[in-house]
Amino acid sequence: MNAASSNSQPFDRQALERARPAPARSGVAAIVPVYRPGAVLIDIVRALGAGDFEMIVVVDDGSGPLFAPIFARLRQPELRGLSRIEVIAHAVNLGKGSALKTGIDFVLRTGLDIAGVVTLDADGQHDPRDVLRISERFRERPDALVLGVRDFDGRVPMRSRLGNRITRRVMHAVMGRDLADSQTGLRAIPAALLPKLLTLPSSGYEFELEVLIAAKHHGVEVIEAPIRTIYEPGNPSSHFRPFFDSMRIYFVLLRFTLISIVTAGLDNLVFYLLFGATGNVLESQLGGRVLAVLFNYFAVRRAVFLSGERHGILLPRYLLVVAANVCLSYGGIELLTHTLALGVFPAKIAAETTLFLANFWLQRDFVFTRRGPDRGQSQFSDGFSTRSITKISTGPFCDSSLNPSCSSRDLNNDGPCQSGAGAPKPSGTPIV
Repeated sequence: MNAASSNSQPFDRQALERARPAPARSGVAAIVPVYRPGAVLIDIVRALGAGDFEMIVVVDDGSGPLFAPIFARLRQPELRGLSRIEVIAHAVNLGKGSALKTGIDFVLRTGLDIAGVVTLDADGQHDPRDVLRISERFRERPDALVLGVRDFDGRVPMRSRLGNRITRRVMHAVMGRDLADSQTGLRAIPAALLPKLLTLPSSGYEFELEVLIAAKHHGVEVIEAPIRTIYEPGNPSSHFRPFFDSMRIYFVLLRFTLISIVTAGLDNLVFYLLFGATGNVLESQLGGRVLAVLFNYFAVRRAVFLSGERHGILLPRYLLVVAANVCLSYGGIELLTHTLALGVFPAKIAAETTLFLANFWLQRDFVFTRRGPDRGQSQFSDGFSTRSITKISTGPFCDSSLNPSCSSRDLNNDGPCQSGAGAPKPSGTPIV
């Protein structure tokens, strides 16, 4: 035996296995929140079951005993043999956000080693082929949040088109993102983000906006992919309440403004009292700002930007912005009182109103956003053809496993499904 062989160490297979990088997770689970569904739910689950999902979780959000036969059909062997289908029920209606969180919690507790989940609506709004496409797009980028984006330029009611346009503008102003469809229910969510979503306070439709806010402030990239826009006049199966639910959505987006108003009230009250007692602008400014900072920092961190980063990271950045804000505000007060002869109090309000937007943008993009390359940017996927995919469809979705009249040409060309007795008819769709 030579010297080299006598000095060699025995082969350590376990050490080699530990050093080998873990394979990328590619499995995906589907979550379907449901409230008082139609028979189309059976067809949707059957189509999903034929796909490559690790699990399909249907959450009955308190639909009641009248709808029990529909959920019982989901437990039949003919469906359960396609994929692992789980039906979870709420005793009462808690809202779409609560149903989604229940589904997410269930998936996490199963211990499945998955890349993330795909969520979709149960009223036929989402063509199963689009659901599978979003899932495949997500498998290519399992670190990103993938949104299935509808087209609002076709035969969409003016109320829905206007609502989406307003939400889009407000979302862009508040979050710095120009998302084409912030309320889409078809989205793929990465596994790393899922536990954080369980702590969100919202329970209704506004939860879907909270997900976007959480994604931005946890540094998760957003990718948009076009899908069909399926709309049935009148939205007969929609449970969206236009006024009430819209107000809850806009409240999510306008929380910073509301907190800023309270902060300004505290700041100005203390400033007014201190200035009346001392006559010193700078001392009064600093005294008012201390109380305002204590309130504002904790309020915007938890209620607006949903940041979970440590105080040791956030607080220095926040105090830097506060210091700059105090200097600019003091300079503005001095300038307005000496050049325009304004009173100190009106000058303070004018100066800080001017700084409001700059202060918000700095907190949004500097203080409460995780640092990282190209984070917070929205991309529009070129994986689909907008011309052929994004369109209004008032007919049934086409799936060869459900409708024998569907040909491979229909599926490959994304054409409308040929009429046939086996074709399921989607119910109405809430486009908001």
